[in-house]
Amino acid sequence: MEFQYSDAVKALQTRLLAFMDEHVYPNERRVHEEIAANRAAGNAWVPSKVIEELKPKARSAGLWNLFLPRSERAAEGLSNLEYAPLCEIMGRAPFAPEIFNCSAPDTGNMEVFERYASEALKDRWLAPLLRGEIRSAFLMTEPEVASSDATNIAARIERDGDHYVINGRKWWSSGAGDPRCKVYIIMGRSNPDNPTHAQQSMIVVPADTPGIKILRALPVFGYDDAPHGHMEITLTGVRVPAENMLLGEGRGFEIAQGRLGPGRIHHCMRSIGMAERALELMCKRLASRVAFGKPIATQGVWRERIAESRMLIEQSRLLTLKAAWMMDVAGNKAARNEIAMIKVVAPNVALRVLDWAIQAHGAAGVSEDFPLAYAYAGQRTLRFADGPDEVHRDAIAKLELGKYMPKAPR
Repeated sequence: MEFQYSDAVKALQTRLLAFMDEHVYPNERRVHEEIAANRAAGNAWVPSKVIEELKPKARSAGLWNLFLPRSERAAEGLSNLEYAPLCEIMGRAPFAPEIFNCSAPDTGNMEVFERYASEALKDRWLAPLLRGEIRSAFLMTEPEVASSDATNIAARIERDGDHYVINGRKWWSSGAGDPRCKVYIIMGRSNPDNPTHAQQSMIVVPADTPGIKILRALPVFGYDDAPHGHMEITLTGVRVPAENMLLGEGRGFEIAQGRLGPGRIHHCMRSIGMAERALELMCKRLASRVAFGKPIATQGVWRERIAESRMLIEQSRLLTLKAAWMMDVAGNKAARNEIAMIKVVAPNVALRVLDWAIQAHGAAGVSEDFPLAYAYAGQRTLRFADGPDEVHRDAIAKLELGKYMPKAPR
């Protein structure tokens, strides 16, 4: 395994770090104040003007659509291993990935369109997504079933002549609150009589299709994440053309595995970036404060926490790079164990470091004067997103036990 970054990636790192210093960090407070002002005026669901101003700058700097490998429509796309250090840098500020058109759930949805959609669907939806003209959402989780077991998904997708009709209820549909969200990818049950993992399908649904109703936004630890949002949605008699079916009926799990692998590891890359930011803020805070007659940074308990943070981050980064390398050379399926492991490890490491950073800042750590509290809420939520810790741990254990279980006789 060779994790050395190429000269091209190192050059991108340098440009991206400079961009973050010049444009992202100085505008963090402006973005939050802008959203707060919109909320106070009665409508938080308005795209950020600050972020929109920065997107052309990112594109002209060659920092656009870096996440999508092997695509003729996005020649700038990198391999998973090449993208890892860049995604990590973007993860240091929660709103930064959107500036580079590298934010979830759009990245995962663009992967789906690129790998599994017809050329007509790519022209209609992938092209404007790659240009950053529209946003998208992925509708999978449901309130009435344990969606950590995707075989429970109950929303129905039923054939009716030249159309499919969709009925169901979804929630935690991230991104659906954005007025620029123009398309959904929906997972539902299309073939209930098929074997368990061939009952689900994925279908493309324009967001303005009749029968779609957004019921409410779901706050995360009190944050509404506007204008992105996490919405609860009902689908009642939603009718779309049959050609909107992705790959074919009953192939939803196949698509999910192709989508969730990159999505999960991107989350982990960003988690490591946030952990690095938290460690940086912790060290600066400790070095600038005096308590009981001496700098807090000289106290043994904080040196222990700083050292532990650095070790945890380095371990997480190495596992992330290994998973990315395996995805590139052997495919997502072969890397499933490494993806599952890092999906558990990275958010938990970020939470540990963030918790210590919050403690180092005292009461300021839980305020909005620093990005720590909001980042903590996001990382805690990530332990559910794209599969909870328990499901990933179970998958890891099964693969490990499989090495030692007796082989069935031929």
